[in-house]
Amino acid sequence: MSNKILITGADGFIGSHLVEELIRAGYNVRAFVYYNSFNSWGWLDSSSADIKNELDVFSGDIRDPYGVKEAMKGCDTVLHLASLIAIPYSYHSPDTYVDTNIKGTLNVLQAARELGVSKVVHTSTSEVYGTAKYVPINEDHPLQGQSPYSASKIGADQMALSFYRSFETPVAVIRPFNTYGPRQSARAVIPTIITQLASGNEIIKLGALSPTRDFNYVKDTVRGFISIMNSEKALGEVINIGSNYEISIGETVKAIADVMGKKVEIETDEIRFRPGKSEVERLWADNQKAKELLGWEPLYGGIDGFKRGLKETADWFTNLENLIRYKVDVYNI
Repeated sequence: MSNKILITGADGFIGSHLVEELIRAGYNVRAFVYYNSFNSWGWLDSSSADIKNELDVFSGDIRDPYGVKEAMKGCDTVLHLASLIAIPYSYHSPDTYVDTNIKGTLNVLQAARELGVSKVVHTSTSEVYGTAKYVPINEDHPLQGQSPYSASKIGADQMALSFYRSFETPVAVIRPFNTYGPRQSARAVIPTIITQLASGNEIIKLGALSPTRDFNYVKDTVRGFISIMNSEKALGEVINIGSNYEISIGETVKAIADVMGKKVEIETDEIRFRPGKSEVERLWADNQKAKELLGWEPLYGGIDGFKRGLKETADWFTNLENLIRYKVDVYNI
């Protein structure tokens, strides 16, 4: 086998940043993107020419086992990010989350086992923990499916770990907390706030303000993927990638308004609320395992790091070429 990395979900928010960082670092990358009739590579369409020139792009569908195996041929490492992630849409169409997140992960694992790849890094999410029973949340925290999305990711995570235990498939599980940064979908709260402010709105529409999150800047998340990919100690492990800093949505609004130099008022929008028992009220990462096993720690930690990440994110979104990609006045589920 060649020393080649397959990245599924390469056309998405985190995946595109990961592809670019690996190519800059000299890695040989195959980008698995979701097939569409526009021949779009998602966010990779926006990559610089030097990145595109190094790209090996495979268009397919993670739900198709034959296509997944074809994409994986000639690769010895797989970073599996392809997933449906929008929580509100999972209330609407849960069946697609089972097909994409669980069955798609099974397709990756089966192909990796049959082809004998050297490592699979499977992407989890902090949503699998549900509302914190204790903080900070370490990897031993109980798993709670509070939405069809999080339930599907629990299923996918357990499938990945079962292949490690049953067949010795070399699997590691990365569990990022709430990643934010340039290119993120407006279904997420930070882009929702920034895009409304960047469009000149002083009154912005939001849902619940009391839940807390551990926001992780995308550059730190990408570093987490690469650290796990390169560590033999990560095999068979679940590893949190988080900032170990907790902040409420309400306080996040204030922090964004501060870095953007904006005045802001909040208007409650009922459609943006999750069902009561489905809302994850508190997330706060214990990242000690990542520090000990990988030597990874956040470069954008604490309130100062958070504001630096918000500034970089706001600068990207306020560029008109980027802002016009977003339908600011339409709620994105």
